[in-house]
Amino acid sequence: MKLHIDDQALSLAELRTIWENDVEVTIGDTAQQRIARSATVIEDVLAHGDRVYGVNTGFGQLAQVKISNDDLAKLQVNLVLSHAVGTGPLLPDPIVRLTMVMKIAALAQGYSGARLKLVHGLCALLQHRIYPCIPSKGSVGASGDLAPLAHMAGALIGVGEVRVGGETMSAKDALTAAGLTALELAPKEGLALLNGTQVSTALALAALFRCEHVLSAAMAAGAMAADAIKGSDTPFDARIHEIRGHAGQADVASLLRKLMRGSEIRASHVDCVRVQDPYSIRCQPQVMGACLDIVRHVASVLTTEANAVTDNPLVFVDTGEILSGGNFHAEPVAFAADHLALAIAEIGSLSERRIALLIDSHLSGLPAFLVEDGGLNSGFMMPQVTAAALASENKSIAHPASVDSLPTSANQEDHVSMATFAANRLHTMLDNTADIVAIELLAAAQGIDFHHPQQSSGVLEGFMAQIRAVSPNYSTDRSLAGDIAAVSNMVDHGTFMGHSRAILPSFGA
Repeated sequence: MKLHIDDQALSLAELRTIWENDVEVTIGDTAQQRIARSATVIEDVLAHGDRVYGVNTGFGQLAQVKISNDDLAKLQVNLVLSHAVGTGPLLPDPIVRLTMVMKIAALAQGYSGARLKLVHGLCALLQHRIYPCIPSKGSVGASGDLAPLAHMAGALIGVGEVRVGGETMSAKDALTAAGLTALELAPKEGLALLNGTQVSTALALAALFRCEHVLSAAMAAGAMAADAIKGSDTPFDARIHEIRGHAGQADVASLLRKLMRGSEIRASHVDCVRVQDPYSIRCQPQVMGACLDIVRHVASVLTTEANAVTDNPLVFVDTGEILSGGNFHAEPVAFAADHLALAIAEIGSLSERRIALLIDSHLSGLPAFLVEDGGLNSGFMMPQVTAAALASENKSIAHPASVDSLPTSANQEDHVSMATFAANRLHTMLDNTADIVAIELLAAAQGIDFHHPQQSSGVLEGFMAQIRAVSPNYSTDRSLAGDIAAVSNMVDHGTFMGHSRAILPSFGA
């Protein structure tokens, strides 16, 4: 992908593409002028001997300590080194790439006082696909993502480790191999790199994109489950949803109608005596529609944050002022991540209930546990137990992170957002929910098999074929662990989202 940053904001679709693909970034003329003017303000302030936080002072509670001009470069290096204290598993390269692009976009707006040389340094890392090794833990989401961004900044100055082509090496060696030189930080530049919400935002964006995949697969699974139990599509009638007025609900109902349209199985029981289906079938538009509305809201918040300037202090070129504020506080990201957690948990919860319905012969009309010779065979008994365990785990993980705060920096930073954890934990929840939905897809496919030679809709039979390509019909007991893993991978990579794209925010809905 080639990305030109100048006056335009990053779109959600572009952010998704950056997450999915390597990217080369160029900086437009207008942005270069903004960057240069901003750096000049820093130079002028230092020439006049003014005291400016983070430029010629210490940091946090040490902000009252004046730093001599001879030590200003060392101050910025010390800041990066002292703050690079992250722990835990490394962030995946796609999330690191998103972080770097959003940092470039923020610096290019010309409020950070960084030189063009610094911005070009970040662009060079992306061009050569040099991705800093950034530990996933250690940020409280204010003052920005300090520890993880310090690891990113370290790569620019030849410190720490990076990944190139999936191989880990020292940043110094990677720069040399690429024909690059380590950057010498100018005043304010270390702080401009470390302050900001880019890591928590990247984590949340990646979770949003994955959630679109899982939500799409869950709607496909829900349509398959409805057909497998010979459920009614009447609850998806557009008139029902129009009079409630929620856009997501109406869109999900419309999608379910399209997915089930033309099903021979549905046509075979139009005049059956069953009056109503259980809520997990009947209320899919209401529940999944609410989840879709959350996804859309979160997409809006994160798109705004992705284009935000979130370091401190900020340089206002028109007046020459340098103002200290708190844009680094990631509360909007924390709230968005907590909101998305609710949707992820509910997608899995509803899917698990449909699995339980499918294996219950009294409610589904299908063989008990979806297998012939029950008793000799246990069928889908234990996959439902696994789904229940995962759904329960998600309920605990979904507890809001944003309601917690621990003061840091000797109470100078006395309220923090916990946005980085709020966003990072979404990926564990998504792993769980992808597995739950995978189990439902397998169970629903098994249920539909019992109705053959009657066919489901063309779309759902297409999904059936994709599932059967990795998981044959369950005729006698075998381990489904590998099947679940294979279908979960399909869920996570968007295999079942083709018909959902029109209603998903990162595809322009």
